[in-house]
Amino acid sequence: MPFADELISRHTVQNLRHAIRAAAPDAAFTALHAAARQIGPLPLRQRADLLRDALLTDLPGNYATLARTVRTARDAPQFTGWLIWPVTSALATRAVQEGETAPFDDAMALLADLTGRLSSEFAIRTLLRHDLDRALNTIVDDWTGSADPDVRRLASEGTRPYLPWAVRVPQILARPGVTVPILDALYQDESAYVRRSVANHLNDLSRDHPELVVDMARRWLDSPDATTERLVRHGLRTLIKRGHAGALELLGFAPAVLDVAGPRLDRDVVPLGESVQLTASIRNVGDTAARLTIDYIVHYRKANGNRTGKTFKLTTRTLAPGEQMEVMREHSFRPITTRRYYPGRHAISLQINGVGSERSEFELAPTDIP
Repeated sequence: MPFADELISRHTVQNLRHAIRAAAPDAAFTALHAAARQIGPLPLRQRADLLRDALLTDLPGNYATLARTVRTARDAPQFTGWLIWPVTSALATRAVQEGETAPFDDAMALLADLTGRLSSEFAIRTLLRHDLDRALNTIVDDWTGSADPDVRRLASEGTRPYLPWAVRVPQILARPGVTVPILDALYQDESAYVRRSVANHLNDLSRDHPELVVDMARRWLDSPDATTERLVRHGLRTLIKRGHAGALELLGFAPAVLDVAGPRLDRDVVPLGESVQLTASIRNVGDTAARLTIDYIVHYRKANGNRTGKTFKLTTRTLAPGEQMEVMREHSFRPITTRRYYPGRHAISLQINGVGSERSEFELAPTDIP
């Protein structure tokens, strides 16, 4: 697990023990010692969970005891970086374990305090799942107006419907629009770091609620600042790739009268590990200028012989009446960890302002790669 090793490793466990030892001198850290031996084959989130559970075993007691230990440990020079993830997760877990008497407000405050060392976006999910409305009250009333951009970003990032590496919060998925007040408060934030989180949150929402997202983006564009259009474009990127008519219209990509030749492929057979080059000619044959967002779709063959499309960005361009442009892109079929390729018939098509072209087919051929 090379990527996970760069973030949470045995060295992280060692730093965690050193950071906590001064605050809990009587702890034997037996569970953390065992975790260091078990961490090797695990992916990132499971590593964080393993260290969280080890901390909860090595530091028995109630939430107040753990919170006091963590507040003391903050002064240790090692208390920073990716070890913060299991620490904040341990705090949130112990807080909700106390049921109706959960020290909810203190846990929210401590996670906000620690988020500058490493984002508390993963740990906050436990508190959101425990009492969504109570958490959202604090996030909207306090965090979105914080002077600290790390806390303002936590407000948006921690409540994303599909936050990478994080557990889902079913209550957020079941209540469309419940996080809209957070985004409304932050979409014109002075920090690009915060605004990027808002755009990613908007993109998450678009997976399930495209009309809600388009309506929200339209409202923002009715009173924009200098950064609003860029944020909206980033937040609507998935809808644009899907050819969503409302998103396209909002960003100025109206239906256009075009003459499209292509895509043309430079080969009919592509050996696995090599690339195919696509080219196309696009001419505006209408009477007005056409603003175009141009993508291409690779229709991959799946294991069962069916195909699934994956959309890739090509370019954005405005063509005057009669103007023609050429597009070209090489698409690689080198093996990668995030996609498995299956030999057989594949295809590539264009998508311009949400309208697809005819497909050009090719054969992906197996090769003897050592």
